[in-house]
Amino acid sequence: MNIPYKPLLPETEQPIIIIGASGIVKDAHLPAYEMAGFTVFGITNRTISKAHDLAKQFKIQHVFENVAEAVKHAPSNAVYDITVLPDQYIEILEQLPDGAAVLIQKPMGNDLAQAREIVAVCERKKLVAAINFQLRFSPFVSAARYMINQGLLGDLYDLEFKVTVNTPWELFPLIKEHPRLEILFHSVHYIDCIRSFLGNPKGVYAKTTNHPLKKLSSCRSSIILNYGDSMRVVINTNHDHHFGPKHEESYIKWEGTKGAIKAKMGLLMNYPDGLPDVFEYALPTEDGSIYEWKEIKLEGSWFPEAFIGTMSNLMRFKEGSDDKLLASVQDVLDTMKVVEACYVSNKSGGVSLDEL
Repeated sequence: MNIPYKPLLPETEQPIIIIGASGIVKDAHLPAYEMAGFTVFGITNRTISKAHDLAKQFKIQHVFENVAEAVKHAPSNAVYDITVLPDQYIEILEQLPDGAAVLIQKPMGNDLAQAREIVAVCERKKLVAAINFQLRFSPFVSAARYMINQGLLGDLYDLEFKVTVNTPWELFPLIKEHPRLEILFHSVHYIDCIRSFLGNPKGVYAKTTNHPLKKLSSCRSSIILNYGDSMRVVINTNHDHHFGPKHEESYIKWEGTKGAIKAKMGLLMNYPDGLPDVFEYALPTEDGSIYEWKEIKLEGSWFPEAFIGTMSNLMRFKEGSDDKLLASVQDVLDTMKVVEACYVSNKSGGVSLDEL
């Protein structure tokens, strides 16, 4: 089966200025841009030595002392790539030229109120602004989207995310202590991906928990999204499975009236090295007697290749070759509403037996 799953690249050169020099820039942003042939014009970071290190490693021509200097020397058609923590977004957005294109790291703020402030700043400054939700653009999600859009699975009635892994949170020291760790920084990817297929849910049920031996606000979550009586949508994450790889799981599964797809997300297993992704689909045989599972080999993975998709869509929308900015700040505001609903649901604690 021939499936077009790779992102279309922009038709014009739009130099990138990266604001931030964290591990994700080194491991995903810069390798992806190198693969795609994008030009990184410059980089800046509060700890300037980190920016110099990445500039040397990836042959970036300019290192700027701060955002103001980066903006001052930027080409007029530059695209800004913000890769810092949410608390700094508004301060940085205010310094960008009106009308500029900007890709902002997820999540879009620490809470819904902050997300609304970010959208307001972007709209006031007429920024062409998107959030870097790369999972939407990963090879296995793009392949699944194509098959579903072609009607090969019929009507979807089940969408499941399952993650049972041992996540090394120590690799993320800046977010490890965050009071909204798991849903805001991890399951938010799945919430956003689900919305890209199904739109907004009618309601949310959620519980997120910590671990008795770890100083983390939360590291396991169960989330049910209400899409009506025929559609089951569930996210189950467990980042504390430290019992060896035998029973680790990391997958997305789509089921429809005609067929099913299961995509193994290898990145999250044995992180940061990861394991290979596996993309499988099941369709009935010609006589309809049985379902046969077949595998399709896809090139690339969530990291770093999906980062090409988010930046390409922004550039193509800016130049006019894409008619829709898929992860625009306006669209992602609804993702942040779902995240907020998860925390409201978590706090409510469900229905008490004492009430019955």
